[in-house]
Amino acid sequence: MKITTALFALVVVALAGTSGIAWATSEPDPSVAIDTALASPDRPEADRAQDERRKAREFLEFAGIEPGMKVLDAFAAGGYYTELLSRIVGEGGSVVAYNNAAYARFAAKGIEARYAGNRLPNVQQLTVEVDQLELPPGSLDAVFFVMSYHDLYWRPMDRSWPPTDPAQMLRKLHAALKVGGVVIVQDHVAVPGGDTAAVVDRLHRIDPEVVRRDFKAAGFALEAESPMLAHPDDDHAKQVFDPDIRGRTDQFVFRFRRPGP
Repeated sequence: MKITTALFALVVVALAGTSGIAWATSEPDPSVAIDTALASPDRPEADRAQDERRKAREFLEFAGIEPGMKVLDAFAAGGYYTELLSRIVGEGGSVVAYNNAAYARFAAKGIEARYAGNRLPNVQQLTVEVDQLELPPGSLDAVFFVMSYHDLYWRPMDRSWPPTDPAQMLRKLHAALKVGGVVIVQDHVAVPGGDTAAVVDRLHRIDPEVVRRDFKAAGFALEAESPMLAHPDDDHAKQVFDPDIRGRTDQFVFRFRRPGP
């Protein structure tokens, strides 16, 4: 008896359905990848304790991170999200944990523990100042700024933080992202108005409209925003490290996309 190619395909599908074999695509479902990453027993206990407060699952789904992606975690510090991104993108993807010298000094112990023993082999650590940052054109699918975009404006009085140019950073990221790539920004809400650098230095907050303006000027489109981390009762005049509000500040979450040429 002759079996045509089409008939053979039908037979294979039927057998797959009865044998329990999952004929999946080459990459796992993104939701499954996120759940698997969060549930990993190899994650530090201190990270797990933050998951609910950070709404990590909802945040990662909003970001659209999938297996195989190449992602940059900007001012990654100790790497809470770097680790989750590493586990989600998997062997077929990669993550750049980017810090400048000040961030690397601040989070030195956390960074050392995070990457000890090459425990996240698909993560590349990169520590340079913004003006020296070089990224291959069209090499990234996504960029994360988690409570760190405001630091592009930070100008501390003691000059411990080298001046950075937000417009320069966004130009570099725009060039490094693939067409359709995204930038996710989560940060602490500041009262509108005033000098941005002064507000950042005093409160470590930023006006969401400043962020929208910056990304629009850099050629990005605001695709979506989420109230998942909104805390309306937060006093926007308080510094984010104030014990009364630390961990419960009012935060905005934006997803910007690089449009086509």
